[in-house]
Amino acid sequence: MAWHETMELHELTAFQSNSLMHLKMSHHDVKDPQLHALYLETIRSVEQNLRELLQYYPLAPQGTRAGNMSMDMTAFYGVHLLIFVKTSVRNYSIAITETATPRLRDTLQKQLNTAILLHGRVFHFLHERGIYPSYDLPKLLSNDVNNANKALTL
Repeated sequence: MAWHETMELHELTAFQSNSLMHLKMSHHDVKDPQLHALYLETIRSVEQNLRELLQYYPLAPQGTRAGNMSMDMTAFYGVHLLIFVKTSVRNYSIAITETATPRLRDTLQKQLNTAILLHGRVFHFLHERGIYPSYDLPKLLSNDVNNANKALTL
């Protein structure tokens, strides 16, 4: 696989692993039967997605599958926050392209800039602690595999 598609694979796996952990930890709190059933269906679907995506990791450049399987909640919450702020940046960028009202556009642009700064702070927090080793592709991919396997076994 090429580096660019490996990074997309990483983004999808990291996002789905973190979301799967959250879904599994919170679905017991969902009281509405229909919504609870939708949660369970989503959990099964994401589990299948992760199983399918993990098959591509051996094809990644210099990827490994070794690592520690212990649950690190700081990493979980930090990555969850990183995913949120990254998604916020993307969503603000898209919203701005759909906005014709100048005042709303200014507001969205201000909020986008705030989200970009927050993303940088969260990223540096994770990177400094070795939770998000963005410059070490083998370790980054290994973390993905470990987190996906943790999510599948919850």
